Amino acid sequence: MNFFSKNYKQLSDEELMSKLTKGKQRAFDELYGRYAKRLNNYFYRMLYQDRNKADDFTQDLFLKVVEKPESFDCQRRFSTWLYTVAGNMCKNEYRKNQVRSIMQPLKDENPAADTDFDANFDRELFDKELLKAVDELQEQHRDCFLLRFQQELSIKEISKILDCPEGTVKSRIFYSLRKLKKSLQIFDPKIQNNSDYGKKTG
Repeated sequence: MNFFSKNYKQLSDEELMSKLTKGKQRAFDELYGRYAKRLNNYFYRMLYQDRNKADDFTQDLFLKVVEKPESFDCQRRFSTWLYTVAGNMCKNEYRKNQVRSIMQPLKDENPAADTDFDANFDRELFDKELLKAVDELQEQHRDCFLLRFQQELSIKEISKILDCPEGTVKSRIFYSLRKLKKSLQIFDPKIQNNSDYGKKTG
C-alpha cells in the first residue's frame, strides 16, 4: 500500500466527496470500495432478487456519484445521502412496474383481512396513493421506514447509518406506519390505527 492510498483510506466519506468534486479519482475508488458491495446487496433485495438488475443499478448509482459529485450536500452524512439516492432509484422502478412491495408491513399487521383487502381495491390507484403517502412522510421518517422495510436493516444498523439513537429510529418507524395506515385506510376499513405497530419496531 503506497502513501497516497493509505491517506485516502483515513479520510471520512464526506472528505472523500470533497476531493471527488475536485476531480480526485482515488477518492471515488475509495468510496466505491466502501459501499459498492453493500449497495449491490441493497438493490438485490429490493429489486426482486435479480442479480443482473442489482449490478446495473449499482453501476448507475455510482455513475451518478462520479458524474455529479457536486449534487452531494456536504452538510449531510454521505451514507444517508447515498441510500436516499438509491431508494429514489428503486421507487422509480416500482412506479414503472407498479410494484407494491413496501405495502407488506401494512398487510402483515392484519393477515386475516388479506383476502378482502386484495379483492376490494383498484390496484393502480392503490399503487399511486401508496407511493404518494410514502413521499409525503417527513424525510427522517421516510428514510427510517425504507431502510427498515425495504432494505430489511436492523434498528441498530439504521441507527448507525442515520447517526441517531435507536429509540429515535423506533419512534420514527412507529410514526411512519401509523401515518401510512391512516392515509390508506380508505382502501380497506379494517386497516385502522392501533398500537400494535410498535411490534414491528423491535
